[in-house]
Amino acid sequence: MALNAKIPQGEMDKKWSDYKGHVKLVNPANKRKLEVIVVGTGLAGASAAASLGELGYKVKAFCFQDSPRRAHSIAAQGGINAAKNYQNDGDSVFRLFYDTVKGGDYRAREANVHRLAEVSTSIIDQCVAQGVPFAREYGGLLSNRSFGGTQVQRTFYAAGQTGQQLLLGAYSALERQVALGNVKMYSRHEMLDVVKIDGKARGIIARNLINGETERHFGHAVLLCSGGYGNVFYLSTNAMGSNVTAAWKAHKKGAFFGNPCFTQIHPTCIPVSGDHQSKLTLMSESLRNDGRIWVPKQKGDNRKPQDIPEEERDYYLERRYPAFGNLVPRDVASRAAKERCDEGYGVGTTKMAVYLDYKDAIMRYGRIEAGKTGQDNADDKTIFSLGRSVVEEKYGNLFEMYEKITGENPYLTPMRIYPAVHYTMGGLWVDYELQTTVPGLYALGEANFSDHGANRLGASALMQGLADGYFVIPYTLGNYLADEIRTSSIATEHEAFVNAQKEVNDRLNRLINIKGNQTVESFHKRLGKIMWDKCGMARSAEGLKHAIAEIQALKKEFWSDVKIPGDINEFNPELDKAGRVADFIELGELMCLDALDRNESCGGHFREESQTEDGEAKRDDDNYAYVAAWENKGENGWQLHKEDLNFEIVKPTQRSYK
Repeated sequence: MALNAKIPQGEMDKKWSDYKGHVKLVNPANKRKLEVIVVGTGLAGASAAASLGELGYKVKAFCFQDSPRRAHSIAAQGGINAAKNYQNDGDSVFRLFYDTVKGGDYRAREANVHRLAEVSTSIIDQCVAQGVPFAREYGGLLSNRSFGGTQVQRTFYAAGQTGQQLLLGAYSALERQVALGNVKMYSRHEMLDVVKIDGKARGIIARNLINGETERHFGHAVLLCSGGYGNVFYLSTNAMGSNVTAAWKAHKKGAFFGNPCFTQIHPTCIPVSGDHQSKLTLMSESLRNDGRIWVPKQKGDNRKPQDIPEEERDYYLERRYPAFGNLVPRDVASRAAKERCDEGYGVGTTKMAVYLDYKDAIMRYGRIEAGKTGQDNADDKTIFSLGRSVVEEKYGNLFEMYEKITGENPYLTPMRIYPAVHYTMGGLWVDYELQTTVPGLYALGEANFSDHGANRLGASALMQGLADGYFVIPYTLGNYLADEIRTSSIATEHEAFVNAQKEVNDRLNRLINIKGNQTVESFHKRLGKIMWDKCGMARSAEGLKHAIAEIQALKKEFWSDVKIPGDINEFNPELDKAGRVADFIELGELMCLDALDRNESCGGHFREESQTEDGEAKRDDDNYAYVAAWENKGENGWQLHKEDLNFEIVKPTQRSYK
């Protein structure tokens, strides 16, 4: 099957406006007859449901939490990118586009990225109008800070809780449409299958997580906004409920899965503390703005960080990448931390951590504040106190969170950080219109593969989710639905719905009746260990082959020995979790297969066989400048389709941040 990305003709900076000018439209009276299903109500889902409801479509929104306010988007801390150039430091739409393609190691589709950069500026205006309390400068203008992979300040933020504030904005817009009757909300519902009729997506089977009943729901189109699959690694920065099930069910019904091996390792997480940990906590990348990352120059140095003098510290990012310093992209910073720890320079009890130090920033800000108030002869204690107040205002809730988790005061002792799984760049393959290979089935936000290539720049996740929901899907979905206005609602008694529901129920019955001896959690943990060890920060052909065999064996064991207490027709979180872990096991195999097939290093995908002399990722543009789109062929079977990436503007070169 040839992959048609439907990229509009013409110059890069005119593609999106030309597309909008020629797209098919649905008149207001017809919109009221069309039903749209939105699965997931994080930033992408809530913004899409609100926007489509506002346009007049009949929308059904499904969320597995008790409220959209609990979507994992809420956990995003540091900010959202936009090319507004408020700082007058040389930013532009082109530069955001360029940074994103380069940051993704030249494995993203240029047209999608350019559109993202274009609409980024509108997102900020939209959110300000909704009342999102972005940080402001003294004079009232919106404030910006830097994130990795850029040399400008383009990240808008609301303290260390940007995701929460943006989600509340989208949630308010969504709830307004719910109150007006344009959106019907189904909370505590999980999508367990896509219903196809004559090759088109026409609805879903969802399970009511409170009473266990499965339900049939019709829609002229289905939008999957269900987030990423980082929890395939068990330990990640994702909320524990985050899963791949919605996207995976779509994949098994014919939607190709794009670049599954591209996962993001975030360099600034609180290190693993023991075997009983169920998730990891992220310390925002915004902390790399002012914090300096270092390790002792001496191996196995057990002194307290305060006792290690300046000349005995290795600020290794500043040493290796002088142009970007502590603000190199996430994949580069993560590998550099791993390399130092592997070489024996790690700190803390596990020696799998590096320091993130705020002392210099506190003193710098303190001197500025002292100067403002004419305290020219202030002593170090006064300067520290003044500087601490500035840092507290900028990053206070992050420092508080760190202290609550570790029991250490990060104003006085440097934070300890280590890389951890964070975001997934892979996802369902979509074309320029965000449509999957199944007509009428769309994927938005982190659920699709489209905009970040092999590595996502910090503060671009919130940008993509809101761009897709507020500014892209209202146009592209209309283009599809314009041809559906003669399709009246299909009754859910249709045999396709009946058969899909029966398949879902049969699988649930099969799971509950295994009655084995091992918990769902234990299988998830074992899968996570295989994935992290062999398909994590570094991958090798030998390791990946072992991983595939181990995962296949784990799958057999799971389906013969998992223990799920309780019953189907009741509130049963263990059963919900079992279904998700079963999907993770299958996804894990595909991820390793994709990683094995991509015999190059790029972004977060680091093949040990493919590195430069100084340990950087070594791409192979001649053989791998494509999106790997995998078609499901049944049990343990996939077929690879390739979408060649053509770079008209940003010519691939060896990435350098030196």
